[in-house]
Amino acid sequence: MSPEPLQQGNLSSPTMFLLLGFSSAYRTWVTLCLCFSLIYLVTVLGNLLIVTLVWLDTHLHSPMYFFLGHLSFLDICYSSVTLPKILRDAFSPQKTISFAGCIAQIYFFLCFGGSECVLLAAMAYDRYLAICHPLHYPALMSRKMCHCLVAVSWLSGSISSLIQAFLTSRLPFCGSNRVDHLFCEIPFLLRVSCSPNAPLNKAALYIFAGTIAMGSFLLTVVSYVHIIGTVLRRGAGTQRAFATCTSHLIVVSLFFSTGAVAYLAPHSGGSTEMDEVLALLYAVVTPMLNPIIYSLRNSEVKAAIRKALRTGVSPVCTS
Repeated sequence: MSPEPLQQGNLSSPTMFLLLGFSSAYRTWVTLCLCFSLIYLVTVLGNLLIVTLVWLDTHLHSPMYFFLGHLSFLDICYSSVTLPKILRDAFSPQKTISFAGCIAQIYFFLCFGGSECVLLAAMAYDRYLAICHPLHYPALMSRKMCHCLVAVSWLSGSISSLIQAFLTSRLPFCGSNRVDHLFCEIPFLLRVSCSPNAPLNKAALYIFAGTIAMGSFLLTVVSYVHIIGTVLRRGAGTQRAFATCTSHLIVVSLFFSTGAVAYLAPHSGGSTEMDEVLALLYAVVTPMLNPIIYSLRNSEVKAAIRKALRTGVSPVCTS
């Protein structure tokens, strides 16, 4: 049985949205809920482990791991914006979210996602300086520069998401508050909006999100073009240094490819589970994989984990 329409305060500002989510049987939802719970647990514990190791182990007190710690913190925040609400809705007869809550979810989801884009580009720039300009690296990537790059990532994500959330909050929703999605996301709200300016809002979404995403992606690509060129010219001397880039390259590929497919692939006019699967891929699965990738492919992180397990205490290294 389909749920009843929700009461709305007025045409331009509904009090609530109904999130339709997966149109699956109850047994399927229980299975999905268990999977989501496991994914969220792995995401939080894995990324929290990375943050703790970077904070406590002095062997990881370098710019690369400083950025990695912030990336892990962003991943915890990024998945926490959507996944707990999805889990709660799994056992709720009506999957509802208030209008203010929907706009807040859009803001934080775009804020953390945009900040992660810029931070991944900063990590690529860090590897570029370390490999292409090793003698000047300590001066160029100083502690002050690291903090500035992190601040830029947070500010760019915050400002862009604030503008997009504000524009979305001004959309009129004429008698329709059913959103065919698992959580509030701008493309799906534009479907149910009756605004004649919906194409303008969609263009604004792609302009602001595209500027951050494409700018970060291009900076990352340029950095790795120079890195690969340096490795090919200098040979074996830089190949070991390039090994530190592989984990970052995998994370970048996962993050940008899933986001591009979800936002740039054509969406059908009706509710499709493919849209929801893509959303789960970049909003839920990718943050879980990041600490696993860095733990399995980074010898220093693995050494810090082994030390913590061996000693049974916090991996604080003495000078």
